[in-house]
Amino acid sequence: MTTVILAEKPDQARSYAAVFKQTTKQKGYITIQDPRFFKGEAIMTWGIGHLVELCLPGHYKKEWKRWNLANLPILPKQVEFQVPRSKQEQFNIVKNWLKKATTIIIATDPDREGENIARSIIKQAGVRNHVPIKRLWINSQENDVVREGFLQLQPGEKFLPMYEEAKARQVADWLVGMNASPLYSLLLQTKGVQDTFSVGRVQTPTLYLIYLRQKEIEAFVSEPFFELKANVDASKGTFQASHKQRLKTKEDVTTLLEKHGIKGKTPGVISELTKKNKEVPSPLLHSLSTLQATANRIWKYSPSTVLKIMQKLYEKKWLTYPRTESNHITQAEFSYLRKNVTGYQQLLESPFEPAYLYPRKRYVNDAKVQEHYAIIPTKKIPTASQLEKLRQDERNLYLEVVKTTLAMFAPPYKVEETKVTVDVQGLAFHTTGKIEQALGWKELFQNSKSKKKEGEQVLPPLEKGEPIQAMVKAKEGKTQPPAYYTEGQLIPLMKTAGKFVEDEEEQAILNEVTGIGTGATRANIIETLKSREYITINKNSVYVTPKGKILCEAVEGNLLSKAEMTAQWELFLRKIGQGEKDSATFISNIHTYIHRLLTDAPSHVKTMKLDTSTIDTSESAGIGPCPLCGAAVVQRGPVFACSKSKENNCKFVIVKRLAKKTLTEGMVKRLLTKGETAVLKGFKSKAGKSFSAALVLKEGKVEFDFTKKPTYRKKNRTNIKSSQAKG
Repeated sequence: MTTVILAEKPDQARSYAAVFKQTTKQKGYITIQDPRFFKGEAIMTWGIGHLVELCLPGHYKKEWKRWNLANLPILPKQVEFQVPRSKQEQFNIVKNWLKKATTIIIATDPDREGENIARSIIKQAGVRNHVPIKRLWINSQENDVVREGFLQLQPGEKFLPMYEEAKARQVADWLVGMNASPLYSLLLQTKGVQDTFSVGRVQTPTLYLIYLRQKEIEAFVSEPFFELKANVDASKGTFQASHKQRLKTKEDVTTLLEKHGIKGKTPGVISELTKKNKEVPSPLLHSLSTLQATANRIWKYSPSTVLKIMQKLYEKKWLTYPRTESNHITQAEFSYLRKNVTGYQQLLESPFEPAYLYPRKRYVNDAKVQEHYAIIPTKKIPTASQLEKLRQDERNLYLEVVKTTLAMFAPPYKVEETKVTVDVQGLAFHTTGKIEQALGWKELFQNSKSKKKEGEQVLPPLEKGEPIQAMVKAKEGKTQPPAYYTEGQLIPLMKTAGKFVEDEEEQAILNEVTGIGTGATRANIIETLKSREYITINKNSVYVTPKGKILCEAVEGNLLSKAEMTAQWELFLRKIGQGEKDSATFISNIHTYIHRLLTDAPSHVKTMKLDTSTIDTSESAGIGPCPLCGAAVVQRGPVFACSKSKENNCKFVIVKRLAKKTLTEGMVKRLLTKGETAVLKGFKSKAGKSFSAALVLKEGKVEFDFTKKPTYRKKNRTNIKSSQAKG
C-alpha cells in the first residue's frame, strides 16, 4: 500500500509533514510512517507550482514558430502539455511515485488553480484512471487543522468539475493570447510601431479601464466656480456653513446676495437642527482585495508585495489562506477566535472589554463562505520576540489583520451627528458636525493613517430658532478632473468591473464572480501590465504609457477591451464547474471568436490615426549592434532582439528575464558594445539558489562568466579600512 500525497510547493509539503510521526526527507519527496493516517508507507512529494505547462505553438506546426499573419489562426486540434526543462527532474520524481501509488491525495492549494496544478501533473504522469484520488481541503496550515484535514479527506471526484473549469479557462486564455498577441503586434508593425504587444482576456480590459480614466483626465477642461461660505456667530460659539449651489460668475454671486439683502454681517436664524446618535460597526473582515487596497493606501505597498508577504505569513502558520475573495467566516472559525481574544489583545497591547462574544451575521455567515473564508489570525499566536523579528512590512500586515479581526469583538464606535441649516434672509446654508462619544473599535487603529472626511467640524451648543449673525463670503474654486487611479485602487477596479457593463445579465455575472481576474491573479495582472510597459507607477499613481495607449486604440470596440468577455466566459465556465456544460463546446466558441477577431481587427487597425510622437523612433540607433548581422538591437516586449530579424533572417535575441533576474537596457548595451558586463548580482539557479556572474557574448549567445571578480569589493574593503583608520 503506497499513498502518495501531492503538495503544490516544497514549503507546503514540509508544513504538512510536520504533523506525522516518522518522516524522512529524501531528494524531492518525504517518506512517512504513521498508522494513524495511512496503511503502509506514505510519500509526500510536490510540484514547484506548475510542473506542467501548455506546449508552445511551434510544437504543433513548424510555421507557428515565427509570427506571420498568413499562419494565423493558431488553433491546435488537441492542446498538449509539456514539462519545462527546468522542472523535469522534480517531475520525474513525482511521476515515479504517482505510478506506484495505490491511493493519491491531492494536497495542493484549496482552489481551482490548485486543482488544475495537481490534475495536470497526474495526467501528464500517465496515472491510470482506476487509482483512487482523495482531496485535502483546508484553509490553514496549522498542525491541528492539517491533522483534522487528513482525517476527513474528501472524495477526489467531487472536485473534478472544478479542474475541468480551470483547464477550460487556461486553454481559452492561451488560445486568445497566442492569436491576439501576434495579430495586433504584426498589424501595428504595418503602422510603423516596431514593438510586440501582449494581449489577454483580463490584462487588456484592465488596461483599457485605466486608459479610459486617463483619457477622461486629459480631455477635462477646468471651469471656475464660486461657493458661498457663511461664518456664523451663535450665542455659544462660531462655526462655518456652506450654500449648496455653485455659482458660475462673480455677477451671479452679486445678484444672489443682493436678492436676499445680504451685505456684511447679516442676521439669520438656526432654521433646522437634528441630532442623531449613530453606532458604527467595525469594518468587514479582510479578503485579499480589501487588504491589498488598505495596504496600498496606508503604506503604498503594491498588490503583488502584499500577496507575497501574506503567503509567507500563511506558511509561518500565523494567518489563514490569503487568496480569498470572502469577508466572512464560519461558526467554527469564530469559536477559536473568541477563545484567543486575550492572546491577540496582548500582541497589540490594547486591552478592551469585548462587547460581542457571540457571532454576528455581518462577519459570521456560513452561507457566504464557499471555497475560503476571510483572512484571519490562526490559533498560533507569535511571541513578542517573534513579532519583533519580522520585517516591518510583514509586521504591518500581520497586525492589520489582527486589528480588523479583534475589532469584530470590540464595542461600536459611537458618535453624535448634528445637521444644521442656517437661514440668512431666506438663503439656506448647511453644515454637519459630530461629537465622538466612544471610540470603541477605532481605538485599535489610532496609529493607522485614515482618510479625514472633509466638512466635519465640532459645533458649539445650538438651539433651533436661535438667532445668529452671518458673514457671507464667496470663495472661488475650479472644477477638478477625476484623480488618476492609485496602484491599490486597481484591485477594486478589477473587482467591480461589472459597473462598467451595460447588459444587466452580464453585470450580474461579473458582480457575482467579483469582477475580472481572481484574488489570486489580480496582483500578477498588474505586474504584467508594468513589465509589458503598458503602465507606469509614479508616486503611487498609475499612468498609461504611449505603448499602452496604442494597444488600447487598437482593441477599441472589440470584446478584448471590455469586461463583458469575462462575463460571457464566466457564465459558461461556471456551468462547466457545475457539470451543466462541457468544455469542448466552450473551446469551440473560442475558436469562433478568434476567427471573427482575425476578420475584424485588420480593418480597424488600418483606419487608426496614430499619434506619431508616441511611436518609438529609436529603431535605427537601437541599444547596440547585433553581433550576428550588425543591425540595431531593439527592445521588443520581453526580449532584446535584432531589428532586422525579418530582412536578414537574423535570430539574435536576449531574453529580458534571465535566471530570474531582469536585465536593464544599460546592462544589455554594455554587453553589446563591450562583449561583457560587470559582475551582476541577483541571478537564481534552478534550485532557487542566488548567484552572481558576469555575462559575456560568445558567437551571438549570452553565457555566464564565473571567473570575473567584482571590482567593487576591493573598493569597499579599502573604504572600511580607511574609515577604521580614521576612527
